[in-house]
Amino acid sequence: MSFARRLRLPLGLTAVLLISACGDPPDKELQQARSAIESARGAGAEVYARDEFSAAETALKGATEAVDQRDYRLALNRALDARERAQNATRSLLPTAGGRSMAVLDWLLDSDPAIRWQVLRDLVHAPAEVVAAERARVATEGWGARLLALHPTSSSVPRFGLVLYYTSSLRKSGFNGLDRRHSKYLRYT
Repeated sequence: MSFARRLRLPLGLTAVLLISACGDPPDKELQQARSAIESARGAGAEVYARDEFSAAETALKGATEAVDQRDYRLALNRALDARERAQNATRSLLPTAGGRSMAVLDWLLDSDPAIRWQVLRDLVHAPAEVVAAERARVATEGWGARLLALHPTSSSVPRFGLVLYYTSSLRKSGFNGLDRRHSKYLRYT
């Protein structure tokens, strides 16, 4: 038997295996990419890691379009890229908290506006408008609102020590003096 005839059978089997391996859409990888994107969305990457998150969504869209065109190799590459980008977006949130886990960040973000605005500013590095909107809630919700409700708004002059304690507490909680009823006391700090 000649050398060419001996190679014909193994080469034919290899070609059939390669063709059949590339003949199925990468369903498992697409599902993994979708799951990674949903996990990233749940971790807040859509807001706090916008670029990487949108790149993951774009790659997933490209993967589904490639499946529609029956280009399964391209679909596989894009699905893997989408999964990796979504995981990177989720991971990028972790170091912003000084190495703390997302559970700690979630716990801090689920707290009072007096804490939440500082977490958004210092740990999450949220945009300034998001921080300002959260900080504005200090006077109307949570500890800041309770503290403001305890203090008399009449024109009577309270004792200096109480005013100092009250106003320094307001400052520390993030009250910015936009509420006219209480802003006159902030001049003491």
